[in-house]
Amino acid sequence: MVRRRAFVYTIGIAISVAAIVAALELGEIRFASGVPTLTVAEPGNLQHIAHARGPLAILIVQLLVIILATQLLGSVSGLVRQPAVIGEIAAGLLLGPSLLGYLWPAGYAALFPAASLDVLRLLSQIGVILFMFSVGLDLDVQHLRQRAPTAIAVSHFSIVVPFLLGVLLAIALYRSYAPGGVPFRAFGLFMGIALSITAFPVLARVLDERGLTRTPLGSTAIACAAVDDVTAWSLLAVVVTLVTAGGVGRTLASMVIALGVVLAVMVWIVRPLLATMLGSGTATLSRTRTALTLVVMLASALTTEALGIHALFGAFLAGVIMPQSAELRRQLRERLESLSSVFLLPIFFAFTGLRTQIGLLNDAWSWIVCAGIVLTAIAGKLVGSMLAARWTGSSWRDAFILGTLMNTRGLMELIALNVGYDLGILSPRMFTMLVVMALVTTAMTGPLLDAVWRPRSR
Repeated sequence: MVRRRAFVYTIGIAISVAAIVAALELGEIRFASGVPTLTVAEPGNLQHIAHARGPLAILIVQLLVIILATQLLGSVSGLVRQPAVIGEIAAGLLLGPSLLGYLWPAGYAALFPAASLDVLRLLSQIGVILFMFSVGLDLDVQHLRQRAPTAIAVSHFSIVVPFLLGVLLAIALYRSYAPGGVPFRAFGLFMGIALSITAFPVLARVLDERGLTRTPLGSTAIACAAVDDVTAWSLLAVVVTLVTAGGVGRTLASMVIALGVVLAVMVWIVRPLLATMLGSGTATLSRTRTALTLVVMLASALTTEALGIHALFGAFLAGVIMPQSAELRRQLRERLESLSSVFLLPIFFAFTGLRTQIGLLNDAWSWIVCAGIVLTAIAGKLVGSMLAARWTGSSWRDAFILGTLMNTRGLMELIALNVGYDLGILSPRMFTMLVVMALVTTAMTGPLLDAVWRPRSR
């Protein structure tokens, strides 16, 4: 029985193939006249190499290199008790003109041709949108209300002091380092914001790695960083609005009114609807509910982008208004962060590295200015937060720990810097200096925290 079926199968396939070949030949004979001859490349021309150099092949190679480099260096940074973001940022710098382009220009040009950068930039923006949505999910409004007095005092003081220092620093740097045509108000405001940002996700990861998340100090730090982020991103939205609107006037007023309407709709209409449609989140998150969440996130991002602010603000707002169910937010975070942190955010790190040119700091004075920016950032953020925490009743030791944590900038700083670079507020040289500042202030958090916290744990 089996042999008979095998025989019938073989005969059937053979007849079908013969019929297909015969039909092709018949069609070729009938329609051969009047049809231009298709030129086929000879094997010696190595047509497959041309395909390997096509846009899709180049993008795939770029993604392979970026993911491998960021994961490798991210793992290495964990071995030396640094946040993974330090290694991932470093990987982006190594792949850019600062190292790869300097040591192997031909390889750098082949890996990142200028024509391919627009695709990387768009993919990196999608990663940032997903990341900012996750940051909004992490914002616990109830927790902020419980620790509002200390959190508001420390976070706002830790913004005002570095912001003032940043504006004063901008006065000294404006003529030499601001792009031509950029008004001082925009440059000064952005320098203030660049020195004021705290990386809420990196801070939370540092606390979790050291078992401080559920301590009173850890809870206060998370609340302060959350208030800090909301305030800093609100200020950044104002600056972006000022720049895109061309100044204070009717256009700016209309943008502010439109943004107020968007906020009201999101908080008072979309949020209750989401609470009804998504439920409590105790059940497994379905594909439909995940798709609904993505639709809300993208619609919010599109709205703020259309208003001339930036898509990331809309994504952050969408994350904040999600139902307060801890289980629902956990499931959303797990579904979206795996794609964002492993695949899309590394593209953002690489694209930032492609923009960062350490070679622009080619003299002693440039490095002196860069060191001055780093020291000013540390003095404003760490010292300002420490004094505010001490004023609210913390011990000097806890105040120093809180100031050290608030001095962490990380990925949030890079996002803000890229916004400033895209708007033309930052020159390539100033962008590079501020990226160095973000790396230094983030890398110093772990060692300072370990030096102060470990004796107590022992």
